[in-house]
Amino acid sequence: MKIDRFRARIDATDKKLVKLLNDRAHMAVEIGKIKHREGLPVFAPDREEKVLRGVEELSARLGNLSPEAIRAIFSEVISACRSAERKIVVAFLGPRGTFSEKAANAVKWNSLAARAAKWRFGSQVEMQPMGSIDAVFAEVAGGRADYGVVPIENSTEGGIGATLDMFMESDLKVCAEVQVRVHHALLARCKPEKVRRIYSKAEIFGQCKSWLANQYPGAALIDVASSTHAAELASRHAGAAAVANEENAERFGLQVLHRAIEDNPFNITRFYVVGQAPAPRTGRDKTSLLCFIKDQPGALHELLLPFQRSRVNLTKIESWPSKRKAWDYCFFIDFEGHRDEPKIARTLAQVRKCCSELKILGSFPAAR
Repeated sequence: MKIDRFRARIDATDKKLVKLLNDRAHMAVEIGKIKHREGLPVFAPDREEKVLRGVEELSARLGNLSPEAIRAIFSEVISACRSAERKIVVAFLGPRGTFSEKAANAVKWNSLAARAAKWRFGSQVEMQPMGSIDAVFAEVAGGRADYGVVPIENSTEGGIGATLDMFMESDLKVCAEVQVRVHHALLARCKPEKVRRIYSKAEIFGQCKSWLANQYPGAALIDVASSTHAAELASRHAGAAAVANEENAERFGLQVLHRAIEDNPFNITRFYVVGQAPAPRTGRDKTSLLCFIKDQPGALHELLLPFQRSRVNLTKIESWPSKRKAWDYCFFIDFEGHRDEPKIARTLAQVRKCCSELKILGSFPAAR
């Protein structure tokens, strides 16, 4: 049969592919040895992006596979070969089942980060849940994890305090950002009218404040370490419910009493990917700063003038207690552009003159 001839050719091609892939992995191992001797990072997103663009262009000239398909295939090839050098470890705010894990998986699988950052870890990584944001930073700073994924800001509740505080102490760099649409559900083993207490994180309660006040005005709201832990507690106590990711229902044997209970239907949490090395330019970048301004009239106005003169678009500015003395504040500022662009470098030089201290947290690919 004609189909058998084509299948035989596919089998022969597959054998060649397997040999070539193993040859590629062997070369990756040898490169890994050189990187280890020279102290270079295993993960090189700029080099990987160059390879991916190259195979996209080659495939467009040669065959039927779309650029998206060839990118997905080679992203996994690169991830597998990189793991032959050494498996990448990614720490995130756990436990499993949290939105932080969802954000980490977005980078791992490229479901959100592909169109935004143009790089990803691939599936061949080790995902490590941590008990706190401090612990995520500590794992990466101590070299036990290559990257960390932490929440930085929610579109309803604003900045995440624990992360902002860590950036004042840490020298880690922001390498990428990921945005995750957040939907909360009320989970329980009992009927809706039997709910007497509700577990969740304080930030999540804030995102569902009006709904909870209207639907369960008499219920006790109990703050716990994570929404996953809240679901676990709801599974063990009578009359208890949790506000959590709906995916936790099956994990803990709970019913979904109500879906999408967040007050803002466009509830989005932004996450940072942090690491030791800065991210290269991609052409669509953002930069994040931590600014301590001088204690004098008009200091904030002077800080913002260089951005206005250079026509650099600010995407965020947030004041935060400096923790150095009472009523002393610093400012977190995000803006469009990469620190290596000449215009941005000139702007930063002017901004630095207006600060008692300026810390560049990182330039990174902007999420769409």
